[in-house]
Amino acid sequence: MDGVVLAAGEGTRMRPLTADKPKGLVEVAGQPLLTHCFETLLSVGVNRLVVVVGYRGDDIVARYGDQYRDTPIAYVRQEERLGLAHALEQARTAVDGTFVVLNGDNVCRANVGDALARHRESDASATLLVEDVSRAEARSTGVVTTDGEGRVTGLVEKPADPPSTLVARGFFVFEPAIGHACALIRPSERGEYELPDAIDLLLSAGHRVEAVELEGWCHNVNEPADVDTVEEQLG
Repeated sequence: MDGVVLAAGEGTRMRPLTADKPKGLVEVAGQPLLTHCFETLLSVGVNRLVVVVGYRGDDIVARYGDQYRDTPIAYVRQEERLGLAHALEQARTAVDGTFVVLNGDNVCRANVGDALARHRESDASATLLVEDVSRAEARSTGVVTTDGEGRVTGLVEKPADPPSTLVARGFFVFEPAIGHACALIRPSERGEYELPDAIDLLLSAGHRVEAVELEGWCHNVNEPADVDTVEEQLG
């Protein structure tokens, strides 16, 4: 099974830590963010890593080479940073069968294996790890609606009156159909190809999408202060 890491972003909010290195090489608790991602993916049985690189991508290739802990690494380049769905589309021909995806700025100590198990049991085309958050946070991001038993019924971007307080936490399990969906969607108002739009397109086409609630924690490292927060959580 392939594990895809989306690590092409410039990480402007991480300045000055990303002034001379890509975000994926910013260290948290003595290890680059990408190392934390690789360890999470290896924990669910990934036997090949596919890393989507962009900003200072050669630095990532130089750091890891063609393998990590005897697990082969393939690199895919996203020359233009046009959103997560666009990044995932670049990896479309590099993956085969069921694959897992982790955002390259995430540090997780969570039940990611449960998401993979649900995906396989339910014969889903996509499975999302989700977390129940406050209504204030739900208004500022995209929310996931479900039927109450874990089956996703829709995704709503930045709702004024959230129909749900479940948000995706950056770990996904996909079938190859997601690649076709990523290729078909249109750019959002901010000019990016959004992964929630691609997942919503799967739903519209009748594909099964599942959600598994987070146990533990996943934290996006978006700003320098997040490094301290995650290091505290890691103990």
